[in-house]
Amino acid sequence: MPDLLGDPDPADRTAVAHATAAAVLQAARSEPGTAPRLLDLADRLGLDEIAELWRGSGPDTLPGTLWSLYLLRSWVHRNGSEAARVFAVGERVAEVSTAVAGVAHPPGPAEVAALGDAVLTSAFTGDFAVALERAGAFCRVVAAGRAHSADDLAEEEGARQTRLAKGNLRMAEELERAAALWRRNELH
Repeated sequence: MPDLLGDPDPADRTAVAHATAAAVLQAARSEPGTAPRLLDLADRLGLDEIAELWRGSGPDTLPGTLWSLYLLRSWVHRNGSEAARVFAVGERVAEVSTAVAGVAHPPGPAEVAALGDAVLTSAFTGDFAVALERAGAFCRVVAAGRAHSADDLAEEEGARQTRLAKGNLRMAEELERAAALWRRNELH
């Protein structure tokens, strides 16, 4: 029921977020040809529309996890050069995560964009937990790259890269935790 200002009830908003996330995943897995259309859902609807629906969901939920995957894909497509640059720095110090992420070498804007597409497609059509682990590994490498390069930058930009690295690391941990929850059938 809406509140006095007309905003949806938080419980209704949560129920809609969970129902739509489950429907998106179910449609992608059960209807041939749906996954490619869902891949660019954020491009067609707008990332803000998806955010409005799913962003408020916790990272340990299906809608929150799908939001993270769409956000990651959007970032690598819009900021491919930056993503490739920090990934290239990070892959020298985060070798295991680099291997799990599976970005083609050398990583350029097209390669990191392809990874974003591959992870989301795999989430829809393959092993969801493995897709989440790949996305988490990518975020770990990016975090390592940002942290490693922060000391070589001007103070303000170095501090910004350090903050971003912490956010990338948090997203990596959330995606990895979501993968574990999925495997236990506890990600809803």
